[in-house]
Amino acid sequence: MDGEDDKPGIPAWVMTFADLMSLLMCFFVLLLSFSEIDAQKFKQIAGELSKAFGVQRDIPALDIPMGTSPIFDNFSPGKPEPTPVDSVRQQTTEEAPQLETLKAEMEGKLQQQVADTTEKQVETSVDALRDVLENELQEGRIQLEHDRKRIVIRVEEKGSFPSGSADMTADFEDMLDKIADVIARLPGEITIEGHTDDIPIHTARFQSNWDLSAARASSVANALLIGDAVQPERLKVQGYAETRPRANNDSSENRALNRRVEIIIDLSGSIEEYEAQLRRLMEEDLGELIKDLELQDSPNPQPRATEQP
Repeated sequence: MDGEDDKPGIPAWVMTFADLMSLLMCFFVLLLSFSEIDAQKFKQIAGELSKAFGVQRDIPALDIPMGTSPIFDNFSPGKPEPTPVDSVRQQTTEEAPQLETLKAEMEGKLQQQVADTTEKQVETSVDALRDVLENELQEGRIQLEHDRKRIVIRVEEKGSFPSGSADMTADFEDMLDKIADVIARLPGEITIEGHTDDIPIHTARFQSNWDLSAARASSVANALLIGDAVQPERLKVQGYAETRPRANNDSSENRALNRRVEIIIDLSGSIEEYEAQLRRLMEEDLGELIKDLELQDSPNPQPRATEQP
């Protein structure tokens, strides 16, 4: 005969285990509900749950439960927060949107106007120098270079200074007189730079190439000041010796390129001043526009006073 363990069907302990799992699930559901219910509601449903937890005696819902509970010792009901509602809110600024557009447009026009005016000024100045120094440019004695803010007049040593000397030739002095007449009408700071090759020099007058480069730059500055066409406070003299070569000092031709004097006209100061002046005018115009818009947006706009004839 088969024993009792061999009977077909579900073992008896499975029912007990299922009941225990159900009770545990109810217990955790109850704990989860504490976050949204208050103590009064808990008391009202305690009677219904007492049977599920095996409590056989009846406790009125309005009576204070006897004994202590670890839940109530550490539990404090929180305030339910309202459900956030999606909403679209319009962001406003103190200034009207069209003002930002006007500012951007005026800023773009200002930058373009400054660039156009500066380019025209540089081209006009370079053309004037080319007309005055046409022969010297054709002979290769000088070179003209320019960018947006500078004009560079590069004077080659050939026909300007004797070798190892800072005394100018007569032709070079005449050329500087013509240059002075043109640059006197141009704005900006004038820097005169002297440059040499890398062959050392040591004479009774010049101890090194530093002395020679500075002396040649000073000679050019003195020639430009003759006739009082150029103001002295605009001039700046610098000697660089062989530290800024145009080409490698590996041949006589390249060394000749490095022996030079450069007259640099810096127009950045006048450009910044011109831009600041235009910006002041732009801000004044923008202020008038803001006043007009404020009058238009006011509940009772007042007409602007006009001058009577």
